[in-house]
Order: sequence, then C-alpha cells, then structure tokens
Amino acid sequence: MSEFVQQRHQPFSPLDQPRELIVACAPLRSNVNLSRIVRTAGCCGVTRVVCCGQARVIGKIARDAVDDGSDSPDDASGVQLDVHRTLLHPLLELKREGYRLVGLEQTSASKSILEYQFPRRAVLVVGNERRGIDPEILSVLDDVVEIPVWGPPHAFNVATATTIALYEYCRQYPRG
Repeated sequence: MSEFVQQRHQPFSPLDQPRELIVACAPLRSNVNLSRIVRTAGCCGVTRVVCCGQARVIGKIARDAVDDGSDSPDDASGVQLDVHRTLLHPLLELKREGYRLVGLEQTSASKSILEYQFPRRAVLVVGNERRGIDPEILSVLDDVVEIPVWGPPHAFNVATATTIALYEYCRQYPRG
C-alpha cells in the first residue's frame, strides 16, 4: 500500500526558460474573473497579463501571483499587469514583436483546443464574459481555438476557459 504525504504549494519543476506566452484580456465585467486568470497565469509561469478597462486584481484571489514591482529575486515570478485603455494597440504591437495572436472563442473557423498546436511565442486573447472577443480584435488574430462543451450553457466561464487553455499550453511546453 502506498503512503501519500501531502506537499502543498511545492513547485512542480523549475522552468528551463521563461514562458513565451502572454495573456490578453478584453475588458471583463468581473474583477473576480480577472483575479482568477492572474492567479492561474502565475501558477503556469506566465509573467505578463495585458488587460484593459477598469482592470483591478483582488489580492485575496490572485494571492501571491501579482508582481509588486520590488527588485527581490523571490518576487521575480510574479505576474506583471499591463493595463491599457483598449486592447487593439497592445495586440498589434505584440504581433509586430513576433507573437502569434491566439483567440479563445467560439467562431465559424475556430479549431478545437484538443487538436491545436500552440506556438511557443503566443498571446492568448480572451474575451468579455458576455460579448466574447469583439469583431475588431477577431480581425487581427492569427488563430482562434475553442474548448469543446457538451451541455448548456455551451460555454465555460472566461476564467475557467482561460485556465483550461493555459493548462493545455503548459502541457505542450512543460519546460517553458
């Protein structure tokens, strides 16, 4: 019989290189969702979240994920928040820097996340809880992926969907 000893909050394994994944969020209705996304990003070794609108992270939810700007090496793994008025211009700049823009949305041409090979250097773009990704943003994306859903309401909550997508990226690139 195996003996299991709980080891909470232990790193899985150090990354060989930093993640080349950025999360970009449309203006979200709920700062709870943004905070959950930031916490998940931190758990996945993602160091940058681009957001816009009235973005505010709730510390009790995001916990130790947010980079507080200190120079301590212990804080180097925190998530940097880049808050912008709109999402379009930061996305276009990231595209010019060589990132592939990957939307997480249900569209007529989206690919199943189960079959999609994420590029290592990517921006995962997530939409608003009610409206999804605006057509203006959809028009600049390189790819769109969706997560299969088998029952009503036929779409996951934005924070849950982002968690699934981040996990899939990490599964494909476990060492960074």
